[in-house]
Amino acid sequence: MKSFRRIAVLALSAAMLTGTAACGASTSSVAASGDEATMWGISDSNFAPTKQAVERWNSRHADQRIDTEYFANDSYKKKIRTSVGAGNAPTLIYGWGGATLREYVKSNQITDLTSDLESTVKSKVFDSVAQAGYVDGKLYAVPTQGVQPVVLYVNKKVLTDAGVNEVPKTWDDLLDAVMKIKASGKTPIALAGGSQWPYLMWAAYLVDRIGGPEVFNNVVEGKKGAWSDPSVKKAMGMIQDLVKAGAFGNVYTSMTADDRKDISMVVNGGAGMELMGSWAFPDFKSLSKDFSTSQFAFAPFPVVEGGKGDSKDLTGNLTNYWSVSAKARSKQQKSAVAFLKNTTYDDTMVSDLLKIGAVPPVKNIDSKVKAADGKMGFYSWVYQSMANTPAFRLSWDQSLPTDQAEAVLNNLEQVFLMSQTPDQFVEKMNATIR
Repeated sequence: MKSFRRIAVLALSAAMLTGTAACGASTSSVAASGDEATMWGISDSNFAPTKQAVERWNSRHADQRIDTEYFANDSYKKKIRTSVGAGNAPTLIYGWGGATLREYVKSNQITDLTSDLESTVKSKVFDSVAQAGYVDGKLYAVPTQGVQPVVLYVNKKVLTDAGVNEVPKTWDDLLDAVMKIKASGKTPIALAGGSQWPYLMWAAYLVDRIGGPEVFNNVVEGKKGAWSDPSVKKAMGMIQDLVKAGAFGNVYTSMTADDRKDISMVVNGGAGMELMGSWAFPDFKSLSKDFSTSQFAFAPFPVVEGGKGDSKDLTGNLTNYWSVSAKARSKQQKSAVAFLKNTTYDDTMVSDLLKIGAVPPVKNIDSKVKAADGKMGFYSWVYQSMANTPAFRLSWDQSLPTDQAEAVLNNLEQVFLMSQTPDQFVEKMNATIR
């Protein structure tokens, strides 16, 4: 559920996917050998509505049960791709769309769901989100969870105590806030660098704000030398300006997203801000109800003055998706399809998502979103931003093939560690385009 991949790449990434221990309850070890359908899920608060949906389904469909096993986000991403490649995946494959979905289709690892589920998806889901589940005009992945743009989260008290009276709106505002928060003795920006993928959000937004969406579109299309666009080098330099200014403190390279210490730093007042996907909002709420109702603030990524990108452009994940393994037995596949047909954004799922702070990409639920919002405005901002954005860039590690995604993660980490120059980053990434 978090957006990006780590070792081999998100979107159910491959190398990003190789390993291990379940973090939650499990009723089976998942192989596709029995008659019961199987599912791997994520052991965080975002996945709770799906977990509840499975429990309801199992209580009513004894002959179509779904056995579940839950993993930490990074552990899941290290495991699923290897399992898919080995033909030992769960019946229901959880992912992020993008390049990995196309790879699964190309290698005949997942089934065509068009005849069974297209009408369900098209009647409920925003077209922009639904289309990410299609490959060559056929539906292979059914949307689930909430929409997931990346947002700048803020602890208002940390900012005001440091003399920052408004959430940063421009890059210069952000740099000014960083200096003041650091001077107050707090970490300006929490960052879970140990997971690598949080670095991507800074790079993706900066490249878009400076050069517009066509810059990374050229990368995705494999155009020779696409990384040489001047906005890429400039973005890497701006990232290193933040690092030099002490924006991320001294421990960001050791923090991982799975342990939520980055979010805890913001909630507990140790850090002033964090750039993270809207999937993190349920964690903010669960860690401290008082914070989410009194000290919480949010904002779009700052404007880079003189840049070509629209300030309404988004990056992140459209949502998560379910695919069905082509290696599963017929009965398992039928159970999985029946589950998806009956639970995909039904009224209960929509309500449960809104309760935890996830905003479903579902048509005509404006009133439900507004009612769930209270005074924060967060739910409505996410819903309207999704509906009105000129461009929604899928996370870089999701957009690129596995080898290129792994390369961008590793090279971007070196940029943040100040061990690679912007020019070297451009050179190394251009070498991945074949």
